[in-house]
Amino acid sequence: MAEITIQGGQQLSGTVSLSGAKNSSFKLMIASLLSPREVNLTNVCRIADVDLVKEIIIQLGGQVKADKSHFKLQADQLNSFTVPQSLGQASRASSLFLAPLLARFHQAIVPLPGGDQIGERRLNWHFAGLQTLGVNIELKNQLIYATCPVLKGGNYTFPEPTHTGTETLIMAAVLSQGKTILQNCALEPEVDDLIAFLTQMGAKITRQAPRTIIINGVKELGPVSYSVMPDRNEAVSYAIAALITQGDILVQHAREQDLIAFLAKLTEINAGFEVLSEGIRFYYRQPLQPTNVQTAPHPGFMTDWQPLWSVLATQFQGKSQVTETIFPNRFQFVPMLQAMGAKISRTSNTLKVTGPVKLQGKNLVIPDIRAGATLVLAGLCAKSKTTLTGVEHLNRGYENFIGRLQALGAKIYL
Repeated sequence: MAEITIQGGQQLSGTVSLSGAKNSSFKLMIASLLSPREVNLTNVCRIADVDLVKEIIIQLGGQVKADKSHFKLQADQLNSFTVPQSLGQASRASSLFLAPLLARFHQAIVPLPGGDQIGERRLNWHFAGLQTLGVNIELKNQLIYATCPVLKGGNYTFPEPTHTGTETLIMAAVLSQGKTILQNCALEPEVDDLIAFLTQMGAKITRQAPRTIIINGVKELGPVSYSVMPDRNEAVSYAIAALITQGDILVQHAREQDLIAFLAKLTEINAGFEVLSEGIRFYYRQPLQPTNVQTAPHPGFMTDWQPLWSVLATQFQGKSQVTETIFPNRFQFVPMLQAMGAKISRTSNTLKVTGPVKLQGKNLVIPDIRAGATLVLAGLCAKSKTTLTGVEHLNRGYENFIGRLQALGAKIYL
């Protein structure tokens, strides 16, 4: 496994520019399969998950030409409705291929999703929604077999908001016959990025009230040139890097509307930030005060931010609490922070963190993307050397994370 060494204790400062959103980049690539016409995507993040989706599209008969962050996709010669099992099981995006393959071939064979083992992903809600559109689904040998003579509009209410479920049903409905009404939908900015992308291709999608989405099916989608939204998870990662090292970082292209819940918590802990025309500046100005955080679907505090926030909480002036309501297994990083000297106790889905503590460098193995970023941040804060293996997890979620931190003054060695 890839390995890095971090010599902590450096104040990070400077300017960093955000990549395109991970959770938009590969999903818009999948959505491009809904049209046989050329799709141009700019600001695509160059991460392992994007490369994996690129390879799946090529295996299905599509064409993908990539030049840095510019991707040109052409799906006029798709010739397969089967996502290769070896590729699909390596990605949590595999189920999203169901919608475009059903629209193009009226059938799809797709592996059950892989990716980070952070908790149950409620695919049964995705399946129930697809069934209202006329899809028959069977599970066999870790494969999803889906068929439908024709996609027809229908009504579906999600038991709880689901990011990927909302996106799956939007993609399935845009080329269906008639009207589809989806209720209790996700509000994440990446969902709106998908809606904007498909709308520019000719889809008829509107949000109402605000968790209701209405889709009037169209016969075909056309070509489009579209720029992927900036990555809000990256923005939070660099913001916390600034605060935990008592530094000062301008995050270019960070958007205030994507970070409302996070910025509200920064105000509570007396952290410094400044919204500017070119992005948001994050800086340390005084000792950070404790506060409590509970994750929730957007517009709440994002579950992806929770591990990053938890390591920052080790530097608060007192006791704070972090409650995870989305993915209860997203606490894999806790024993590692404890090994570094963090005062953290866990009861069920809640962490109690006491600070400030002087973290000590250790030799650790990264279990997943956000835990990886969390341990890097802990290493930046620690007063001695930290060695991390499993750095390939970072490459699934961040574009050149280590290089960008080095440019901000971090002493990280490959």
